[in-house]
Amino acid sequence: MSYQVLARKWRPRLFKDMVGQGHVLKVLVNALDSDRLHHAYLFTGTRGVGKTTLARILAKCLNCEAGVSSEPCGKCSACVGIDEGRFVDLIEVDAASRAKVDETRELMDNVQYAPTAGRYKVYLIDEVHMFSKHSFNALLKTLEEPPAHVKFLLATTEPKRIPVTILSRCLQFNLKHLGANQIEAQLNNILAEEQVAAEETCTRLLAAAADGSMRDALSLLDQAISHGDGRLETAQVRDMLGTIDGEELSSLLTAIIEKDAVSMFTRISNMAELSPDYDAMLAGLLSILHDTAIAQVLPDGSDLVDETSRVFARRLDKEDVQLYYQIVLNGRRDLQMTPDPKTGFEMTMIRMLAFCPWEPVDGSRADSDEEVEKSGASALGSHKSTARNSEAANTAVNNQDQVADAPALTSNDDWHQLIASLALDGLTKELASHCTLHKQEGNRIYLNLHPAQEHLSATGQKKKLQAALAERFGADIRLVITDEAPRGETPAQRKAREELEAQQTALAAVENDPDVRQFMDTFDATIDKVSTRYQ
Repeated sequence: MSYQVLARKWRPRLFKDMVGQGHVLKVLVNALDSDRLHHAYLFTGTRGVGKTTLARILAKCLNCEAGVSSEPCGKCSACVGIDEGRFVDLIEVDAASRAKVDETRELMDNVQYAPTAGRYKVYLIDEVHMFSKHSFNALLKTLEEPPAHVKFLLATTEPKRIPVTILSRCLQFNLKHLGANQIEAQLNNILAEEQVAAEETCTRLLAAAADGSMRDALSLLDQAISHGDGRLETAQVRDMLGTIDGEELSSLLTAIIEKDAVSMFTRISNMAELSPDYDAMLAGLLSILHDTAIAQVLPDGSDLVDETSRVFARRLDKEDVQLYYQIVLNGRRDLQMTPDPKTGFEMTMIRMLAFCPWEPVDGSRADSDEEVEKSGASALGSHKSTARNSEAANTAVNNQDQVADAPALTSNDDWHQLIASLALDGLTKELASHCTLHKQEGNRIYLNLHPAQEHLSATGQKKKLQAALAERFGADIRLVITDEAPRGETPAQRKAREELEAQQTALAAVENDPDVRQFMDTFDATIDKVSTRYQ
């Protein structure tokens, strides 16, 4: 007997065999058991989620010789015929190959005839969105008022391409992506039934690669069994899928955090030997950063994240995680425009290595004498490098002295005094003036910025304010700005309040001046309150 692929062998025969889609099954089961049947059903969803399978099960429920119910017998001639694809009253149409209007009209001309062997004549039109405009028009009238013995079951991956006149005449069911856990559980069941030995992580990898499609998962499982000669091993499955171990991606991210370019490129080269899917690798990094961000906002003992995410959450600032996530997200979007995927992946990693929110703003970097000598630099170049090193060392000492002399910020009043003493201008001054001090812990200053002023917290302004604070507190000072309502009065609010109080004082002085009062009475004059200023 010829081999039957798993996708066909394990196709569900009953509603209870379906994986997921409970929201659709509930409606269909209730409709069948209560005899509340519609004449047209539309099943939508991405590939491999069960649209056609669900339609065939429904056709079996309608034509089972035991009667219309949500649990067909599976043994009568109608049930067996539908399962084997030879039931005469189930007319399956591929709209992609029968899109011409003449073919659609010919199909609709046969609707009037009663079913030959079953209770209903069922038209299953797959990929119905491929019909032409004229074909939809030919279908429309029949779909609206079909004979009592006819049911239409339509399936499509692109419901937006179906005219609203067709949609309005159907009961529409949107089948969801299957979760990786659902697919993994089904694959484990199939492996147990097929008596195929497999390592624990294999089905997890296949489920992730299937991207919500059970049919894709079964096809990949077939391929993996053949690749492993009847046995599934993690290394072989990774090799087949071109995926990289999560631990490797974690090690790559660790190298980036530690600014170790040599280690980073070594790991990329090792990964390249496996001919990986670079888009999937970027997706894996996004997943790690996503879990890290979750770990940073949840309590330490939460079960929603693993230990690896908690480690990264402790090593990275929230701002760093968000920056890395955005870089990887943009890198994945630009991957198709790069000369080759490896180049695009490497450039994304270089961006992550190069752009860090809390690097010293001046960007100074001392060159070692050994590097200068190796590059064949002249003695003058070596002298300049030594001078830069000395200057950097003196700057570090001065910064340490500043840290020792600079008083800690303990109240919002301290922040007001600090802002008044700093030489800030433009948007940087606006940013500082709309912040209040939350706290200072060691070398970190935490500020609150009202969400309405969030536009001021652009990276450029942050860096300039960071630089100004570094001059006062030392180069290692780190600034953390949170978008939330300020706790207390901001410098901008204090300035506005003081100006208003000064204007009110000046206005009161003018109004109470005897000479001014006499002048007003004599000439029936009034005071322009807006232009009144205190001198």
